[in-house]
Amino acid sequence: MTVVDARGHRCPVPSLKLQKALQTALPGAQVTLLATDPMARIDVPFLMDQLRGQVLGVEENDGVLSITVVAPDDPPA
Repeated sequence: MTVVDARGHRCPVPSLKLQKALQTALPGAQVTLLATDPMARIDVPFLMDQLRGQVLGVEENDGVLSITVVAPDDPPA
């Protein structure tokens, strides 16, 4: 599983870093985004909907969001 560390970055950087990681991920691969920006809780599901991917889960621990997604079948350009 790939982990994208975007802690300390504000919107839209966490989503952009996740999108970049998804460009090289195999279809169906799990990618976890670590983010401290609370907007990631909204932005990532929106991004995954646009990319036809899936959000598996969102957890928060000590102010750090851990959002696990499944890479779409068609990688984003």
